[in-house]
Amino acid sequence: MAVSESHKQSEHIKPKEQFDFFNDERVRSVFYQLLTAAVVGWIGWYLFTTTANNLQVRGMDSGFGFLGVEAGFDTDFKLMAYEVGVGTYGDIFLIGILNTLYISFLAIIASTLLGFTIGVLRLSHNWLVSRVALAYVEIFRNTPLLIQIIFWYTGIFSLLPKIKNSFDLSGGAEVVLLNNRGLYMPWPVPGDLLWMTGLALIIAIIVVIVFRRWAHKRQDTTGRIIPTLLPSVALIVLLPGIVYLMTGSPLGWDIPKIEGFNFVGGSSLPPAFLALFVALTIYHAAHLAESVRAGILSVSAGQHDAAMAIGLRQNRVLSLVIIPQAMPAIVPPMISLWMNVVKNSSLAIAIGYPDLVAVFMQTSLNQAGHAIEIVGMTMAFYMFVSLTISGLLNIYNKRVQLVER
Repeated sequence: MAVSESHKQSEHIKPKEQFDFFNDERVRSVFYQLLTAAVVGWIGWYLFTTTANNLQVRGMDSGFGFLGVEAGFDTDFKLMAYEVGVGTYGDIFLIGILNTLYISFLAIIASTLLGFTIGVLRLSHNWLVSRVALAYVEIFRNTPLLIQIIFWYTGIFSLLPKIKNSFDLSGGAEVVLLNNRGLYMPWPVPGDLLWMTGLALIIAIIVVIVFRRWAHKRQDTTGRIIPTLLPSVALIVLLPGIVYLMTGSPLGWDIPKIEGFNFVGGSSLPPAFLALFVALTIYHAAHLAESVRAGILSVSAGQHDAAMAIGLRQNRVLSLVIIPQAMPAIVPPMISLWMNVVKNSSLAIAIGYPDLVAVFMQTSLNQAGHAIEIVGMTMAFYMFVSLTISGLLNIYNKRVQLVER
């Protein structure tokens, strides 16, 4: 008995684990991380000191003081006040940022809407519609973007009629005109009480958001679908419209008019802007269309059949059942696509649109030098925009994933 009890006690006693500094997994993990950080830090320090020494040997200035120096050139398109001889290279940097964000924002919106439309049409049961959508995707997706930009600029917008023979896009009103110098449009001139119309618009949007959320909750609890599109549009249009009329229509328009050899007044978009916008939109919409098609096909066919069985119309099936379940598969490639729109806008340098690369990393660099600072600032801008887009869409992607579960 004594032997068996001692044997049982020895089974419960575990041998002490001996700490081995060189073979412990935790030590190795921390050691490799510190080693990697040290190597990266040394490489960065070596590049910094080598660059500083090379600049000093060549007598080249370094630093960001040049941003306060007056710039001796102007741009043909800008979204902020700027005067040659007064504006600085810092102002040029801001002009380039605004021009880049402006064209990128519009191209992202347009390419997303067009891409979703083409992606849905690719799955149409109409043979002709689906084949036209397929041809669009294959042609524009497999043609280099730079070639498309040059084609639209030199082959379309540069060959438009001259000013006196402008295309009137306003149906005879001669307020929206297109010619080889660009697109000319009226420019709004706000009055004193226009802020009341803007306030009414904000209130209408808030009411619409609350109304739509209530309608969705009501649908979840009762199953009854409450129409929200027409009431929302009516409220957004009617409420600001009534306030606008009651305050005496406090908004005027500066209409472009021909004086001499060019238009005066209004606003205009140069041919380079139009060509870049069209090329970015068409090219990236073709890529997004395939992502939308793949996302829709990833949804089980039984979801469509079940939705049709309970009496939903085809458009309701697509908007309420198919698209929401396809979004988790669509959003990840859409993140890359939106970032590519911003980065690919730098190809505008080929046709002379004054984006950040053209006015800052080319003209400003040639005049002021400071290549390292200018290139570094340009890279930092594109990295910041890309990370912002990625972060925002990743938040939305997590929300979509939670809704799906």
